[in-house]
Amino acid sequence: MLELEVKIEAKDLYDYLLMHTYNSASGVTGTAAGAVFILLAVFTGRWIFILFGILLLVYLPWTLFLKSRQQVLKNPSFQQPLHYLLDEEGLSISQGQERVQYLWDELYKAVSTGRSIIVYTSPVNATIFPKRQMEDKTADLIQIISTHMPPKKVKIRT
Repeated sequence: MLELEVKIEAKDLYDYLLMHTYNSASGVTGTAAGAVFILLAVFTGRWIFILFGILLLVYLPWTLFLKSRQQVLKNPSFQQPLHYLLDEEGLSISQGQERVQYLWDELYKAVSTGRSIIVYTSPVNATIFPKRQMEDKTADLIQIISTHMPPKKVKIRT
């Protein structure tokens, strides 16, 4: 059993949004299109293409940055810490009087970034565990996730 208190900040949400977006078809497509425009500029000498390429490459991270700031400021669930309980049954998340429980086999996948451990509760929703708030519990978190979720669903690098 592992209990954690986590307060999600804008930088934590931004890290999740970047990882989620750039591992999706739209993120890969946008990045590839930006790179193609820059290559077109180099090979054709039409520098307008470099403008399009840079715009495509900068637009997405910038909008995700703004979105993360806005969500943390406006969404009441980001104002207070979340309480997590990971046990033999699954993952419980509570905040105030609200509580939700996910059984281990209901969880979609678990991944990591340089800053967070992310457990997806659906293809688009996730629970973020910022490593900077984990103190010495990061290894315990990875262990409990890896023990209870199938290996094909866990892509956590330490």
